[in-house]
Amino acid sequence: MTLRADGVKRVAAAILAGGTVTQGTSKSTGVTLNTPSGQITMNGASLNDNALVSFTVTNSVVGAYDTVVLSHGSGGTSGAYGFWMTAIAAGSFQISLWNKSGGAKSEAVVLHFAIIGGAAS
Repeated sequence: MTLRADGVKRVAAAILAGGTVTQGTSKSTGVTLNTPSGQITMNGASLNDNALVSFTVTNSVVGAYDTVVLSHGSGGTSGAYGFWMTAIAAGSFQISLWNKSGGAKSEAVVLHFAIIGGAAS
């Protein structure tokens, strides 16, 4: 495969395209962000110790065989939460957040995501 320099620039622009979204109502409220990477600011509602909450990210970029990488960006106590992607389909993925801090937390956790394209074969 040959990739010309202008092709590299287009690929890099697609990877760098990001966005931001903030949850409304609660930590289980779904969000929509149609970019290959982004920042999700979760709702600041209380989450009890050892509680788990999940929400759906509607995203037209993600495919059923893609991988979504997550990181804790800011907001919320560092190390107080576990988070992971729990489901994926064409057009959406689900994130779960677990409070492992030892006490209830009312923090607007900010998660970053990036979609890595995958293939069925």
